[in-house]
Amino acid sequence: MYGPCPKGHWMARLPKSKFGPLRPGRRYEVVQPFDDYDRVRHEIGEVWTFLGHNFLPHDDGLSLFVSLDGEQEWHIRMQWRPEEQGEVIGNLGAYVRPVAGERGRSLWAGLFGR
Repeated sequence: MYGPCPKGHWMARLPKSKFGPLRPGRRYEVVQPFDDYDRVRHEIGEVWTFLGHNFLPHDDGLSLFVSLDGEQEWHIRMQWRPEEQGEVIGNLGAYVRPVAGERGRSLWAGLFGR
């Protein structure tokens, strides 16, 4: 996991796009621990807002962009190979889930009280 970086550092250049069960602007909680490509452990209870993703097919590299505080951006690097994070990526819904009571709420709704 790399960061923090100022708001817009990555997302100003990338489209806000969903990935599997993850939707931009929604908050997610880690419900099963996992290690990312950089060997950073994401523990149960870690909460972040999903911003978007990028995929580099040459190295099976998946980048998840998240915000822990709504202001700064973090980069969670993963590799879609069985010996790396393939299990986590392929079953992402078993590792992270929408924060209870916020399903369908967007980041913008949270910021503006809607």
